[in-house]
Amino acid sequence: MFTGIIEGMAQVVRLEKEGTNVHITFASPIAQELKVDQSVAHNGVCLTVVAIEGDTYTVTAIEETLQRTNLGDLTPGKTVNLERSLRLGDRLDGHMVQGHVDIAVELLVLDERDGSWWITFDLPEAYAGYVVEKGSVAINGISLTVAAVDATGFSVAIIPYTWEHTNLSSLWVGDRVNVEFDIAAKYYLQAIRQYLVQ
Repeated sequence: MFTGIIEGMAQVVRLEKEGTNVHITFASPIAQELKVDQSVAHNGVCLTVVAIEGDTYTVTAIEETLQRTNLGDLTPGKTVNLERSLRLGDRLDGHMVQGHVDIAVELLVLDERDGSWWITFDLPEAYAGYVVEKGSVAINGISLTVAAVDATGFSVAIIPYTWEHTNLSSLWVGDRVNVEFDIAAKYYLQAIRQYLVQ
């Protein structure tokens, strides 16, 4: 379990394909603080550390993960947002994030607004019920508040600190981001759909 409060970033050093899996090695200042078998969110995707060597560590992404998320778009030099799992007793500064990405969507609009940023993302119709204005959403693992929703997508407003301390600042229009919708919204919508079917 995570909170969507990003601890730092990691840079892709190398990718090694093995069957349908890809072993991804990252360089990160927190590499030496990690341990093998630890869960760490990478752009919001919960992955298990399988090896550590100096300032680098390796995780393995399976085919399902590569297809559902933007981890399949990674190349050496790209960065991901990092968050280690929540510890019992920690403050919940963001919102409850599972590290289970629902979908990767396209960035449609990137608008700088005198020091802050307004970013709009595509929202496939099948997922429209999961997003509400002023609700929570995780974008590349970052806990954010939905600023606006319409028929074609949803928008978030980004403060300078978040822009400077996450990989949002490296995105361009057309890039894909990982989205995890609020777990409460998913459960509520599922319960309502089941009730309506009865």
